[in-house]
Amino acid sequence: MKGFVLSFLVFAWAVAVHAQGTVNFVNVFPNFANPVVKAPVYTSDGVTLLSGSQFMAELLGGASADSLVSIATTGFLTGAGAGYYNGGAQQIPGVGGGNIAWVEVRVWNASSGSSFLQAQASGLPNSWWQSSVFTVIPGGEGAPPFAPAALTGLGTSPVYLNSVPEPSALTFLSLGGILVLRRCLTSRGNE
Repeated sequence: MKGFVLSFLVFAWAVAVHAQGTVNFVNVFPNFANPVVKAPVYTSDGVTLLSGSQFMAELLGGASADSLVSIATTGFLTGAGAGYYNGGAQQIPGVGGGNIAWVEVRVWNASSGSSFLQAQASGLPNSWWQSSVFTVIPGGEGAPPFAPAALTGLGTSPVYLNSVPEPSALTFLSLGGILVLRRCLTSRGNE
């Protein structure tokens, strides 16, 4: 009997040590009528909702803001679900349920790059968006276990992919200077 109790305690300790906190990798939760999180993603026109596997969402998470790792990726829903993704319950490595986890969500257009970083580096409009890094208390531990936590840091407002960057004032001044110089050189050539 002592061997059984000892084995049970070792098993219970191992499960508790390796238990990971969980979050719901979705941008609408718990439902459309009464959301805690509702952050639909639009293109920069503010009208077109992202739809289909051309657009990807990625969840990063970790025990600190400096230790974020990619946890999961998922495509966007279509039809009435456009603008939303549902990556399901995901475990945050190294963070037990009830502890603080740091997370970030990244979104990108796969036609601009096969990864978020490639899409961001493309410089193309409607290529990417990323949330700020925020904290969440994941579910998982307890008796009974707590449900996966909502990504409340996404908020309840729509978000938009990047737009075409506006040229800076220095760019306009440089172009103006080039045009004036060209005009001067052209007028000297006509003399």
